[in-house]
Amino acid sequence: MANPHLNNFKKDDYNIIKHEGIISKISKNNIIVSLKGDINCEGCKAQSACGVSDSNLKEIVLIKANQSFKLNEDVNLVLKSQLGLVAVFWAYVFPFILMLLVLIITSSFLKEWVAGLLSLLVLLPYYLVLYKLNNVFEKVFKIEILKI
Repeated sequence: MANPHLNNFKKDDYNIIKHEGIISKISKNNIIVSLKGDINCEGCKAQSACGVSDSNLKEIVLIKANQSFKLNEDVNLVLKSQLGLVAVFWAYVFPFILMLLVLIITSSFLKEWVAGLLSLLVLLPYYLVLYKLNNVFEKVFKIEILKI
């Protein structure tokens, strides 16, 4: 049975993620969009990984687009769904695999508690590297902002 929430989208839109928002702040280089609560989140398969439905107030900072926007203007934020899966991989799946590998390798020649501690500590440099690569991820995970 088809998802009733997808009836509003064209066939080409099945591989994108759309979310409605309101322009809450405009600065020289950035636009801040406050995401609206979305009833479509209830039927979404990526709801647990997304985090949009977790709270009522979510803000996204976007690099200022070529279009002109006004405060309190309704917009759509669009992201290719494949990029959402890639983001979930780098944020959750790869760190889990890394932690598990470190645990398996170090438990063969260190005490169990030391191996466990090292497997947790390996996450600190990993997330630090992700933070330092923020500019790269901003270019790869480009969120489009469209007027409604």
